[in-house]
Amino acid sequence: MSFLELNQVRFHVQELGPGAESGESTPAFMAHGLLVDNLASWYFGAAPRVARDRRVVLYDLRGHGRSEAVPTGYDVATGATDLAALVEATSEGPVHLIGHSYGALVALRCALDHPHLVRSLGLVEAPLPPSRLEEMRSIATSDPKKLLAALPEGLRGALLSGRRRAARARKSLEFLLRESSLVADLAAEEDVADDQLARLDVPVQLIYGERSSCRPVGDRLLAAFPQARLEVLDGGHYLSVERSAEVGEILAGFLHG
Repeated sequence: MSFLELNQVRFHVQELGPGAESGESTPAFMAHGLLVDNLASWYFGAAPRVARDRRVVLYDLRGHGRSEAVPTGYDVATGATDLAALVEATSEGPVHLIGHSYGALVALRCALDHPHLVRSLGLVEAPLPPSRLEEMRSIATSDPKKLLAALPEGLRGALLSGRRRAARARKSLEFLLRESSLVADLAAEEDVADDQLARLDVPVQLIYGERSSCRPVGDRLLAAFPQARLEVLDGGHYLSVERSAEVGEILAGFLHG
């Protein structure tokens, strides 16, 4: 476990796989989803498979997990700036970026804003902003305990096992919903235009769940990206945990290229 100061925020960072000195393949950086998520969903999910072949860098987004809880900066552009700073602080680049849900939006925005840092993208259940606004408004008025209780079993086990971990998750969720700009930041997000997506000329692996509300976004991104391929799995939005073995194999195969 380590901590890095990036953009005046203290981030929790974990690494898996061979060290940079081993001369192994291009590293992969993995970003998790929002609110009820942290790097554990990758750490106990698909990341170990990806890390068999390369160095993998996981981190808790600002306000999540063990990273510093700050009141602002939960828009996608700031998240992308955080990720770019992490890449520049820990790797020579370009690197592979992988993200789930909001983390996929962060990885995508990082690739658009900092193309020199990115060799490829792995986007798992990327939700273009308009598809999630109503859900975010609902979450803003929800009881954090009910949200945690409604998590899929696999994600609940990864994030909430043990009294201290569960208490930390509840505290983080309450802070994000009640004391941060997260909901307002997300409500202000605008869609990414297809002509912007078309300019991203790197290989992209898309992974979506057949039963996810984000499923149509996969088809749109497949058509928009010049170098994209799409895998659809039997599952919902939390594929990174529910189908972690398959997600790990797909991503590892993609990165081998």
